Amino acid sequence: MDVAANCSLRVKRPLLDPRFEGYKLSLEPLPCYQLELDAAVAEVKLRDDQYTLEHMHAFGMYNYLHCDSWYPDSVYYIDNLGRIMNLTVMLDTALGKPREVFRLPTDLTACDNRLCASIHFTSSTWVALSDGTGRLYLIGTGERGNSASEKWEIMFNEELGNPFIIIHSISLLKDEEHSIATLLLRIEKEELDMKGSGFYVSLEWITISKKSKDNKKYEITKRDILRGKSVPHYAAFEPDGNGLMIVSYKSFTFVQLGQDLEESQDENMSEKIKAPLYYWQQTEDDLTVTIQLPEDSTKEDIQVQFLPDHVNIVLKGQRFLEGNLYSSIDHESSTWIIKENNSLEICLIKKNEGLTWPELVVGDKQGEFIRDSAQYAAIAERLMHLTSEELNPNPDKEKPPCNAQELEECDIFFEESSSLCRFDGSTLKTTHVVNLGSNQYLFSVIVDPKEMPCFCLRHDVDALLWQPHSGTQDDMWEHIATFNALGYVQASKRDKKFFACAPNYSYAALCECLRRVFIYRQPTPMSTVLYNRKEGRQVGQVAKQQVASLETNDPILGYYKYIQEIMNL
Repeated sequence: MDVAANCSLRVKRPLLDPRFEGYKLSLEPLPCYQLELDAAVAEVKLRDDQYTLEHMHAFGMYNYLHCDSWYPDSVYYIDNLGRIMNLTVMLDTALGKPREVFRLPTDLTACDNRLCASIHFTSSTWVALSDGTGRLYLIGTGERGNSASEKWEIMFNEELGNPFIIIHSISLLKDEEHSIATLLLRIEKEELDMKGSGFYVSLEWITISKKSKDNKKYEITKRDILRGKSVPHYAAFEPDGNGLMIVSYKSFTFVQLGQDLEESQDENMSEKIKAPLYYWQQTEDDLTVTIQLPEDSTKEDIQVQFLPDHVNIVLKGQRFLEGNLYSSIDHESSTWIIKENNSLEICLIKKNEGLTWPELVVGDKQGEFIRDSAQYAAIAERLMHLTSEELNPNPDKEKPPCNAQELEECDIFFEESSSLCRFDGSTLKTTHVVNLGSNQYLFSVIVDPKEMPCFCLRHDVDALLWQPHSGTQDDMWEHIATFNALGYVQASKRDKKFFACAPNYSYAALCECLRRVFIYRQPTPMSTVLYNRKEGRQVGQVAKQQVASLETNDPILGYYKYIQEIMNL
């Protein structure tokens, strides 16, 4: 039975700078250009029924300025007239007039229940486009870098249900069969969710193919859906189309298409009222799992497989419990027995003694954790010094109580840590998992359009950029760049809306909702002598921080992360 491998990200020490001095504020002027548009950007604001945090993450913070990574001097936006407008941006020159390259056949304003139109540049000659009403277009563009040969022509056009936005797309050519894989995101209502927000996130993997050179028609050849409870920070196909990688707070799983709705509703309702599948307890050294066995169960009916990070329990040929454990165990010392009361008792020996597990199997909600009175007493004793009937009873003691007002945002960690998962395109199962822990996700950027987008994570105070590779490679995630102290610096920016870096890693930039853009440049050699007074040594290079303040208070709708162009409309 295939088991997802627990992996880790390997940091390249030579890319870290433990002697980083910090960013020096630079007052060098930054060029800022203004351009009047004949039609406003097609902004779609959240409706009253789009009130959750997931709606805000997916649609409320949407970037309306689209970068063509195949031709990095070109950026695009969609206006209220349904036109896709192209801007050519050159360094230190004024912006040219936008030119129309394509016009949507439908009237965007006629649909009340729509999302923002989205576009993804699949290859140097293909574009995936959503009009925000639930219709997907695949467009052949010709060579977009040359306006003489550029001609946008619809090659596929189909209604796919509820409105969606496009997350990623790739172009594939295998055995003379051309296909395009697209990843669509929806947030849909879940009527039976009594405890949560009432919504779930749907990622639909659609493959559209042309079977032969003679056949010019493109058709949908594959549709798969993943469901989760949080909007993914990052989701992208591998270049060969054999896998999908997702970074998210809550896990995603594939679901079967065509499942009978009433049957699934009955199953969901029965799950809400049935008893826990198992009970578990823990001490500092081990965990005990208790499972009530069916009548007449024998030792031959039970199969328990222990792996360092995985457990698999089979009862009478049926899979009872399988998944990745929260932490590692000593699988050779772990045991199981059948008790006199016809119950199965499993003892898991913790590899990391003293570590408290918040869950037994990652993502599994079928069990119930039981904490005995001795554990409650021990926890209360540990927390006793944090509570008192008096307010700050002894302010002069050596270690006064913590003042919550002194905490910074960067000192606060999320209740749930993110995970990085790779899904196999054929089996639709998770093959690799990385628990990111306190490595907060920051942003993604396309360094090479032929590769997957990179993602940036916070590691302690720094921000590290990772390049994902195909799932067949040993080094699946490569550390390619470091932005010194940026993990700490960005935490104080409470109004940040867009965040990214230049594809050559020369700078990272953070854009707020209104007016300001902060630019953090990598250390460069100094032309003049500069000394560190505290340490009495010469500083050979310095990193600069620049601040751009726009001359308007209108909200920033788009952000382009190559030549640091900002669109404010």
